Amino acid sequence: MPDEKKPCLSATGLTKVFGFGRQKTVAVDHVDFDFYEGEIISIVGESGSGKTTLAKMLLGLISTSEGEIYFQGKKRDLGKGIWDQWKKREYWKNIQAIFQDPYSSYNMFNKIDAVLLDCIRMRGGGKLPQAKKIAMMTEACSFVNLKYEELTNKYPFELSGGQMQRLMIARIFLLKPKILLADEPTSMIDASSRATILDMLLKLRKETGMTLIFITHDIGLAYYVSDSVYIMEHGKFVEHGTADEVILHPKEAYTQRLINDVPKIHEEWDLSTV
Repeated sequence: MPDEKKPCLSATGLTKVFGFGRQKTVAVDHVDFDFYEGEIISIVGESGSGKTTLAKMLLGLISTSEGEIYFQGKKRDLGKGIWDQWKKREYWKNIQAIFQDPYSSYNMFNKIDAVLLDCIRMRGGGKLPQAKKIAMMTEACSFVNLKYEELTNKYPFELSGGQMQRLMIARIFLLKPKILLADEPTSMIDASSRATILDMLLKLRKETGMTLIFITHDIGLAYYVSDSVYIMEHGKFVEHGTADEVILHPKEAYTQRLINDVPKIHEEWDLSTV
């Protein structure tokens, strides 16, 4: 990477083991990485490769079995207990996620206003005048082509899947984290909404300069959007480099197999459908 770029998120020997003895499953197996400020990274692998478990560890949603995570050069230590809930909240100001299932991403008993107001409070805007808060929520909804006045007092379950994913991006617009993990963000919405969601994420990244990490099984998507690509198989990174290095000149048979699964037209990739 260029000299002016600094790692914003790193890991050494990061491992997650579920179960014990014969029931033990190593979901993530001693991975190392440096993700740089403003970079777009894709972590690519088939279902069960460990990529979502890795994302949950990076977010602090599950504990690590071994290894260390570093955020902006400092060891991440979220700890346990009441005091350390403050640490987690501070960490989550800077690293956020959009998951593939929009229906499980919300507390369906909280109205949309509460969802957006919580983002404003998290960024220290809890004491702002109500008119200012409404203006901020209106701007965030407008960014994702939603109308706040049509959403106010509604519950998330009253929206379509595509609308709920756009609302998740509106949350990110308000929070402006340094890092966004997007775990298969378009896999459970209709085809007509996928390009829209992807364009919104890339536009948000361009405007805020945040680091964007895609978790995906789609190597075509990874090639289309990424600066760097990490290929994950059985909990390990088996190959990584620039998108061109990994996808145009793969070294591993597993990477080649993922590439061969991409539909081709006249021996050339049809990336226009991504």
